[in-house]
Amino acid sequence: MLSKIFSSATYGIDAYLIEVETHVEKQVPGFIIVGLPDNAVKESRERVTAAIKNSGFEFPIKKITINLAPADIKKEGSAFDLSIAIGILSAIEKVEESMLGDSVLLGELSLDGLLRPIKGALSISVEAKKKGMKRIILPKESANEAGIVDGIEVYGMENLFEVVQFLNGEIEKVPIKTDKDEIFSQINNYQLDFSDVKGQENVKRALEVAAAGGHNIIMIGPPGSGKTMLAKRIPSILPPLTFDEALETTKIHSVAGILQKEKALITERPFRSPHHTVSDAALVGGGSFPRPGEVSFAHYGVLFLDELPEFKKNVLEVLRQPLEDAKVTVSRSKLSLEFPANFMLAAAMNPCPCGYFTDPNKECTCSPPIIQRYMAKISGPLLDRIDIHIEVPAVKYKELSSNNKSETSSEIRKRVINGRKIQLKRFTGMKNIFCNGDMGTKEIRQFCSLDSASAELLKMAMTKLGLSARAYDRILKVSRTIADLEQSENILPSHISEAIQYRSLDRELWNH
Repeated sequence: MLSKIFSSATYGIDAYLIEVETHVEKQVPGFIIVGLPDNAVKESRERVTAAIKNSGFEFPIKKITINLAPADIKKEGSAFDLSIAIGILSAIEKVEESMLGDSVLLGELSLDGLLRPIKGALSISVEAKKKGMKRIILPKESANEAGIVDGIEVYGMENLFEVVQFLNGEIEKVPIKTDKDEIFSQINNYQLDFSDVKGQENVKRALEVAAAGGHNIIMIGPPGSGKTMLAKRIPSILPPLTFDEALETTKIHSVAGILQKEKALITERPFRSPHHTVSDAALVGGGSFPRPGEVSFAHYGVLFLDELPEFKKNVLEVLRQPLEDAKVTVSRSKLSLEFPANFMLAAAMNPCPCGYFTDPNKECTCSPPIIQRYMAKISGPLLDRIDIHIEVPAVKYKELSSNNKSETSSEIRKRVINGRKIQLKRFTGMKNIFCNGDMGTKEIRQFCSLDSASAELLKMAMTKLGLSARAYDRILKVSRTIADLEQSENILPSHISEAIQYRSLDRELWNH
């Protein structure tokens, strides 16, 4: 007796279909699963056996062979339980076969037959539709996530007995459809707002420029100056996620199993802030069966690295590839996976180990060699990928006690969105370039031409302030964004002048 059921598994952030073949024959009783199963899949024998018995069905005392095809790809996780159980019941003719040929079944079974939620429901639903499947049957808690995809029927089930009744036509179920419009109507309801921050107007302006041009930014200032508070509010001024961006971001979180239960779709830009003790695998992704890291969880959002020099040097070095390519490639001997990682990097650091090198009110206790060693922890190649350096001074009492209302995030975001629209129009037809921060040398030469007054100002700044060579292109990119925010077609001396202010770490102050 043979039955074939379709299930699915994830590979990277995408899914692929798995054919679960079940063969039951009259021989010495046994239960074997083949097709490169990991321990969680092998253990499904015990869960499936108990679930079938506790759901009121008779378990066959025969030799049962389960093959998970294709057999050359490693299978992991517990989501195959439901398809294995239905395969056995189908092979002993307890389940009608009429609906099995165009259905995908997934779900972890508890010993009493209840279905538990799975990872990667959205990716699996997308793949099932692509492969021409008619319906997907999975645990009730995962159904809203899968129901985002149009063109496929999604059925959320509570237990094994209910699935059998549905497949046999004994009960009717209404497919679950997640209302995308309703989800997006609640978009960008950020709890944190820039109006909460007292003072620091120059830093807020720098963050506005960074958000408008997709520039990476580093904030340098003494402890308690508000660096973290400001960074946490960056997502509130970024343009809203598009549906395609939301879909891709949700896929990553779903596959990793960190998607909140009540959320079918991520509609707000992610903000990730790993501790400085994070390992390189946790930051960029990895493991024996590769899993996304923090840079991928921050996809289309913000990755905030507080106390940047405290991160291990090898951890900071692995950031270079995702910053350059907007993706992470994790290679193993038998497989190579790509995870998207298109994020805005925001970093914060003290100007020296004690934190008070630039503070006019407190004396710094660090010697110049100590400060040099501290700054040297951040490598040149990493700094090369950070366009804006801004000093964050300690907030004065007068500003803290002021009742003046600060500008709200929504007011800033309007200007950011207008700036982004100009950039999208400018880069139409260009591959992988969507904002000024993405520009390479060729695009800088094309779109950042200067008049004689601006060129002279930049030349003078490079000479007098001792700016490094790496600062030149960064200043041009940032000045292009400042011009876009002011709806100016040309880069003016005022734009160059402001952009020069955003290169603190390149000045001679830090290099001697």
